[in-house]
Amino acid sequence: MNNQRFLVNPLQLSQEKSLKTLVENRTIYNLNHCELNLFETYESTKMVPLKFNDLVVTSMLRGKKVMHLFDDPEFEYLPGETVIVPSNVEMKIDFPEASKNNPTQCLALAIDQDKIAEILNFLNEQYPKEGNNMFWQLNYQNYFFYNNVEMAATINKLIKECMSTSITKDILADLTLKELLIRIIQTQTVKSLDEGKFHEINNPITEVTEYIKQNLKENMSLKTLSEKACMSTTSFYRFFKRELGMSPIEYILNEKIKCAKNLLKNPTLQINEVCYLAGFEDANYFIRLFKKHEGITPKQYQLLFIN
Repeated sequence: MNNQRFLVNPLQLSQEKSLKTLVENRTIYNLNHCELNLFETYESTKMVPLKFNDLVVTSMLRGKKVMHLFDDPEFEYLPGETVIVPSNVEMKIDFPEASKNNPTQCLALAIDQDKIAEILNFLNEQYPKEGNNMFWQLNYQNYFFYNNVEMAATINKLIKECMSTSITKDILADLTLKELLIRIIQTQTVKSLDEGKFHEINNPITEVTEYIKQNLKENMSLKTLSEKACMSTTSFYRFFKRELGMSPIEYILNEKIKCAKNLLKNPTLQINEVCYLAGFEDANYFIRLFKKHEGITPKQYQLLFIN
């Protein structure tokens, strides 16, 4: 899975006088079809229970939690990451580093189940997926993922609408909820493909993305990829972007960067070698693109793995 995380903007912390508790102090903003909860914790504690009656989309804003969810191993939960939890499922949360000087802050967006069903029905009717028995749906087993730039922007937009005093905030929030569910499903699909856990039968996205991963050094055109999917180039482009939330070219570049990051863990490889092996023809372009994606140059990244 890509390790790049895009942050949701932290919100202003509550005034000390308004705190009702130092553990998961809760501020609520109610809308017609969703409820935005902001949680702040100011002291270290363990195994704090939390449960919602509706599906909840949570995203870390600041600090660190350790999540205990389902029967899976515990995991660290950091800014730039999102967890979705089905209705009536209890989370247990540790706050190992929380203090008055280092509080945690997390949002939890509870979404009405009927609204989720309405949005999914709309997508399946108006934008049906390719092939038989394939539908827009949330994957509750794939519940933890890193925010991409679109996911972070959508969550920021929804926070703004929830906290707005405008008379149109419910209408705008409903539109943003639709966008959020699309972004979540697309992000889940990308993660499932990365982990080899995508199991939609007869969906050409698996064959195409596997072909891309195996041929990074080749010059892959939209025509070549669309032929792999047995589609016209126009239909394939729409299909690919709808499934993954990015264009085929964006996906190819992301895969090349991931390949380069793996190669850079070998300190004996020169940057020019990594550039070529990852499928880039121009080293200067590779360095610029890598820095744009990762925030540091390939050489700086490589040095992280030298003992």
